[in-house]
Amino acid sequence: MSTASTPASSTPAYEALCQRHLRLHRLNHLQSIASWDQSAFMPAHGAQARAEALAEMGGLMHQLATDPELRRLLDDAEQEPLDDFQRASLREMRRVWRSANALPQSLVEAKSLANSHCEHAWRSQRGANDWAGYVENLRPVVRLAREEARLLAEDAGLSRYDALLDLYEPGMRSAEVDRVFGELRQWLPGLIRQVMARQERDTVIHPQGPFPVAAQRALGLDAMKLLGFDFDAGRLDESAHPFCGGVPEDVRMTTRYRDDSFLQSLTGTIHETGHGRYEQNLPREWLGLPVANARSMGLHESQSLSFEMQLAAHPGFAGLLQPLVERHLGRQSAFSADNLNKLMTRVAPGYIRVDADEVTYPAHVILRYEIERPLIEGEIEVEDIPALWDAKMQELLGLDTRGNFKDGPMQDVHWGAGLFGYFPCYTLGAMYAAQWFATMRREHPTLDADIARGELAPVFDWLKAKVWSQGSRWETPELVRRASGEALNPEHFRRHLESRYLG
Repeated sequence: MSTASTPASSTPAYEALCQRHLRLHRLNHLQSIASWDQSAFMPAHGAQARAEALAEMGGLMHQLATDPELRRLLDDAEQEPLDDFQRASLREMRRVWRSANALPQSLVEAKSLANSHCEHAWRSQRGANDWAGYVENLRPVVRLAREEARLLAEDAGLSRYDALLDLYEPGMRSAEVDRVFGELRQWLPGLIRQVMARQERDTVIHPQGPFPVAAQRALGLDAMKLLGFDFDAGRLDESAHPFCGGVPEDVRMTTRYRDDSFLQSLTGTIHETGHGRYEQNLPREWLGLPVANARSMGLHESQSLSFEMQLAAHPGFAGLLQPLVERHLGRQSAFSADNLNKLMTRVAPGYIRVDADEVTYPAHVILRYEIERPLIEGEIEVEDIPALWDAKMQELLGLDTRGNFKDGPMQDVHWGAGLFGYFPCYTLGAMYAAQWFATMRREHPTLDADIARGELAPVFDWLKAKVWSQGSRWETPELVRRASGEALNPEHFRRHLESRYLG
């Protein structure tokens, strides 16, 4: 009796790399769910144990990602007869390997511990306006982020800030961010003034609360259903700062509630639903490989802002929200479709970034970028942040934040969690989102009428085909060109704002 021999693979090194990354993907699954629980449900006394467990998991994953055998496998795979997709996959594997190898395990674990400690303390310190206490925890976070930036920069030949920016927006450099944000600074203040002057003539009815949290939660869940979220592959919970976490197979979203205002939780939930749908529609056949990951956080934010700003703030979408709002919050004149749209497009400078309208929002991002970049480069220190914040808030939005740390430099979780280099992605995402919808309108001339009728499939189908299903198959400039026919063009964002608010 004879048995047929299995033919030898022509790509053994590549296949071995795939198995290694599949293992990392599964460990990342556990780490992601533990991180989500840390922010959503973990009791306070579990903070230290969870921080240590996450640091341990981070160290283990770093060991696997820096196994010396990977260098040989990567080099051998380069010589194998790979197709175009496999070469793109190998490119992403090498990018992950290079970033991991630039950092020692001791730094990875120390950074995880410091970030967890600072983020957990921030939850109570922010409410108490305790800047002095926060600074004590933020200093080690910044010190470790600077060390991470130094090592990554030396390895990649970049500036320290660019090395961190590259983690979130691969290929983007601060010189390009400076150019784009510099142009924004030229026209944005004038646009804000024009829009506010125009809106002074509007009659806006403000909703009368209180709005029970249970009703707001039910409203948010209905909005998620309208937007196509798959509840068999994710859920919505509550946290101090809204976010989307988990993994593509199990997306964990959070929002936060105030009983005097329902719009903050509703728009926040819609924003996170954009993130969630991107994750849920990443290419399942590639899952476990870096090429299946979302390409960048700028593209990720383009999805959240496609949902929150381009779609939910669309005048036709308010008619879809009205029956949902009335079902859960009762009937009042403020809930008419016309008034809901006025509320969702009201432009007014405010302290809080996540509650900002889409016209003033870029000012919040520019402010943070202009502080975090010199902070990482060592040009300023943590103690300098409040004065810089106050000056830039006055310059960009005309607001006085002196002494108001909780609504100033303590309002976001990002710095305390060590996420330096992330903030530019929000406004880059707004620009990508405007470009996506400009392309959709060119390809589907009835898009605006479709949205008003509740026909949202053209939006979702386009995003799935052009962005979600592509994962990291293409580097960002190529993905943008394939989706829209041109490179990132900030003029689409300016035209969108002028058309919606001055047209």
